[in-house]
Amino acid sequence: MELVIEHINKSFKKNQVLYDVNLTIEKGVHGLLGANGSGKTTLMKNLIARFQDDVTVLSHDNYYRPYDELTIEERRKLNYDHPDAFDTDMMIGHLKELKAGHSIECPVYDYATYSRTNETVTVEPRKVILVEGILIFEN
Repeated sequence: MELVIEHINKSFKKNQVLYDVNLTIEKGVHGLLGANGSGKTTLMKNLIARFQDDVTVLSHDNYYRPYDELTIEERRKLNYDHPDAFDTDMMIGHLKELKAGHSIECPVYDYATYSRTNETVTVEPRKVILVEGILIFEN
């Protein structure tokens, strides 16, 4: 099983940034990485819109550590662009569950409080699992 997108053209302001790009995504786990503002989220949303039930996404941002033991003032001072800010082990465990065909309960991160909420979102396994984030290949 593969997902195929052909003849992608994209402009940014007056500059052509993609011209006649073809993309094939085979069944499995794929990582999206890039700098802030590079288009990871845009690509991810377009893949979901195009292939719907064949694609699921894990976003590394959902796995920021909660730091509930700290005050909000202390949490604001933390470096959230550092690998230690993430509970990557939990994300890897969830990814293994999805690959095994099991749904997971993904944490929900609240940027306003610099912590997780008490809510989770059920993520169902799909043919293609996209993993998105700036530090997903750090370790």
